[in-house]
Amino acid sequence: MFLAKNKKSSFYQIIYFVNGKRKTRSTKMTNKTEAVQFLEEFKKSFKIPSSAEPLIIKNSFIKNTFLLSDFKEEYLEYTKSVKSKKYVDSIFNSFKFFIAFCGDIPLDKVDNRMVDKFINTTFIRTQRGAHLYYRTLKAAFNKAIQWDYISINSFTKVKFPRLSKTFPVFIPEDEFLIILANTQYQHLRDIFTIAFYTGLRIGELVNMQWNWIDFLQNQITVKCTDDFLTKSKKERIVPMHEKVRSILINRFNSAKHSPDEVVLYRKKGKILYQEAISKQFKKVVRKSNLSEKIHFHTLRHSFASLLVQRGVSLYVVKELLGHESLVTTQIYAHLQQQNLRDAVNLL
Repeated sequence: MFLAKNKKSSFYQIIYFVNGKRKTRSTKMTNKTEAVQFLEEFKKSFKIPSSAEPLIIKNSFIKNTFLLSDFKEEYLEYTKSVKSKKYVDSIFNSFKFFIAFCGDIPLDKVDNRMVDKFINTTFIRTQRGAHLYYRTLKAAFNKAIQWDYISINSFTKVKFPRLSKTFPVFIPEDEFLIILANTQYQHLRDIFTIAFYTGLRIGELVNMQWNWIDFLQNQITVKCTDDFLTKSKKERIVPMHEKVRSILINRFNSAKHSPDEVVLYRKKGKILYQEAISKQFKKVVRKSNLSEKIHFHTLRHSFASLLVQRGVSLYVVKELLGHESLVTTQIYAHLQQQNLRDAVNLL
C-alpha cells in the first residue's frame, strides 16, 4: 500500500491490492505531507472482506494468487515517482523477460533454481543484459521483502557469473567532427556537440531547462525536477565549453523562452524522445563509416576519456560525470596510467 500520483488527477492516490487485484483510492490531497497522513489513517481503517479473511496475509492479498505481474504493476507505480524513466523502463523489461522465462507464477514461488536458470540462460545470450536484469530484479525483490510480500529474496542467493572486463569505447575529437559533418539536422548537431563537451547523459540533455543555464558563471547546473531525476538524484555543476556556450547563446537569442522550458527541441515546447536521438546518432555513425561499437553514450565516455588523457584527476572527472562512487569512474584509470608512463618516458 503506497501513494502515487498520475497525470489524470492532481490528488495523490492510494494504491493497494485486494485478492490480487489492484485498487486505488483518492486522498483528495495535493500536499504530500497531508496525503501521507491520510494514508496512515486509511491503513488503520482498512478492512478486508470477511470471505477473504481465512486466506489473507499482511498487506491484504491472498497468498498464492499475488502474481509476478501483480507485483510488477505495483512496483512500477511506486518507482515512477522516485526513479528515472530509463530505470523504470529497465524494470518493465526485466520483469517482461523474467515472466516470459518462468511464467506468471505467484511471487512467493520464485526460487533459487529458477533465478539461477534465468540468469545463466540470459547470460549466454547477453552478458550486459543479464547483469541489468539481475540487478534490477534483485532490487525489486528486496522491496517485496520490505512490503512483507515475501521473506526471502532468491536473487541474493544466486551468484552472478563473472563479467568480462572491457574498456569503454571513446572517440577522438577528429572523429567526432566527422560525425557532425554528416549530421543533417541542426538540433541533432547541437545535442551531439553538447553531449561531447559536457558528458551529460541523454536524459539530462533532453530535459535540460533554461533555468539550468548560467551565462554569467559560464556553467550548467544539472537539476532534478518534478518530471525528471538525475541518475544519482543529485544536482551537479558542469562548466560550459566555449562551443557549448556558443550553441546555447544562439538558441537563447533565437526566440523568447520561459525559465522552465526545455533548451533542446525540434518543435518548441516538446521534449525529444531519447530513443529517437540514439537511433539518429547510430545512423550518422554508420554513414560516417565509423566503428559499430560507437553509440550515443560513447560521447559521454569520450568527454571523460579526453579529460583523463589531458591529465585531469579522476576525482574531478567523477564530479563532472555525477558518479556516486569513484569505483565507477575508475573504468578510465587505464588512460591515466598511460599518461604516467608517457611522463616517465620523458625523463
